[in-house]
Amino acid sequence: MDRKCVKIANKMVGDGYPCFIIAEIGINHNGSVDLAKKMIDIAVTTGCDAVKFQKRTVDIVYTREELAKERHSVFGNTNGDLKRGLEFGEEEYREIDDYCSRHGILWFASCWDIPSIDFMEKFNVPCYKIASASLTDDALLKHAKSKGKPVLLSTGMSSMEQIRHAVSILGEENLVLYHCTSTYPSNAEETNLRVIETFKKEFSCPVGYSGHERGVTPSVLAVALGANSVERHITTDRTNWGSDQAASLEMAGLYHMVRDIRQTPMLLGDGIKVVYKRELPIIEKLRRV
Repeated sequence: MDRKCVKIANKMVGDGYPCFIIAEIGINHNGSVDLAKKMIDIAVTTGCDAVKFQKRTVDIVYTREELAKERHSVFGNTNGDLKRGLEFGEEEYREIDDYCSRHGILWFASCWDIPSIDFMEKFNVPCYKIASASLTDDALLKHAKSKGKPVLLSTGMSSMEQIRHAVSILGEENLVLYHCTSTYPSNAEETNLRVIETFKKEFSCPVGYSGHERGVTPSVLAVALGANSVERHITTDRTNWGSDQAASLEMAGLYHMVRDIRQTPMLLGDGIKVVYKRELPIIEKLRRV
């Protein structure tokens, strides 16, 4: 089955095209636009195609009881104080939109609720990401699809039955489906990269990998197994406070991951065994008969 391709702004995602690499800033900006800009700089410098944020309407996504729980942070003493402090509003995203435009990198967001999708429409983002936690939210999936833009769907903590149902709502056209394990950071035995092959056999859409592992090896292996896109959390410093920092890459790690992913198609080659010109002098030197 031929894989369909998805166009995200000026980038094609699918078999035969360069891997679409997303640097997820998420909430690692810790409420600071300046810190977000530093991570955008890292993504641009290392050659990523896009950066991604997370957008939530806090009072919709979390219950009143959850928001009232005690949780100490720089924003206050409740979980609600923290969640609200980590949310950027229109002013912050206008600044981010301008900064990404001037630096030539795409940006978009994982939207966790319907008003957040409508909010992001103000910025004409090129696509929408649906987080693993939202895969079973049929209303959110339908609303994202209604915008007519590509949808990127992560599949962590989801069964194949749930994934098939979500795909049936979104349709396989204009969809990129991401293998994902929702542990932070993920252990080797939880990574299960061959799910990428399973997805590519069953679904007629590009398949990606959203990784939360330590290091970069699984993300590079994902591309060798056929992943058309890779998404990884990034940070300026893995010791920063925040729940996603430990599963994130700093600049050096991101640089090596992007470099190795870009080299992977050349390393895999075309499967035709040949004698290379640079081997000929070695033949003359070492082969006896």
